[in-house]
Amino acid sequence: MSDAPLIELRDVHLAFGENEILTGVNLRLAPKERLVVLGQSGSGKSTLLRLILGILKPTGGSVHFQGGEVSKMRRRQLNAMRQKIGMVYQYSALISSLSVRDNLALPLEELTDKKPGEIDALVDEKLKLVGMADARDKMPAELSGGMRKRIGLARGIIMDPELILYDEPSAGLDPVISSVIDELIIALSEKIGATSVIVTHEMESAFKIATRLAMLFKGGIIAEGTPEDFKNSADPVVKQFITGATEGPILEGAK
Repeated sequence: MSDAPLIELRDVHLAFGENEILTGVNLRLAPKERLVVLGQSGSGKSTLLRLILGILKPTGGSVHFQGGEVSKMRRRQLNAMRQKIGMVYQYSALISSLSVRDNLALPLEELTDKKPGEIDALVDEKLKLVGMADARDKMPAELSGGMRKRIGLARGIIMDPELILYDEPSAGLDPVISSVIDELIIALSEKIGATSVIVTHEMESAFKIATRLAMLFKGGIIAEGTPEDFKNSADPVVKQFITGATEGPILEGAK
């Protein structure tokens, strides 16, 4: 692990009233890693992404991006940080009234001083990277679910981010298209040299994409390691989660 992590969470706690979501999360992410965060629904996986973006502030502990504490950043610093981060949403989150080209161009138009010709060149480049060059002038309603996901990926990298956050990138897709998305995530991270954090509960995708995995359970990270470490784990929670067994500690107290 690098001595200078891109992201570091130090003893992070988060609660909404009496509802504790995270209870002491420690995590370091080195440049160019692909970290997959596993856990049950409601375990706080997507919450981690919002903490990294500074949308949520921890109730205890701290979140750091390139050495700066996110919750202490001023608005200008926070905006500058977010320009280094691409976000790929679970349901693509494309603006239905804008064409594919205009969806991708929007952050460039709002956050940079690039000229229209430069913006068009970047849009075309990113669409080509995800195999969607022919969709430039289409509207989101004309696209299939898998096509929208790929456009969402293209928009996520339009600013050439150093970090890409993926929230359930293969949710709702059939196995074939899901594999296409997995391979695109790997290819994009390698082509643009970005670091990736991927939230998913799809084990096949997790093992294919990850250089490292971390599992959230009852507010904390209970396991970290390579895909091989997880496949060979003796931890009963990890074993139950990755196999989908109905008997085990995850469901204890829920029956």
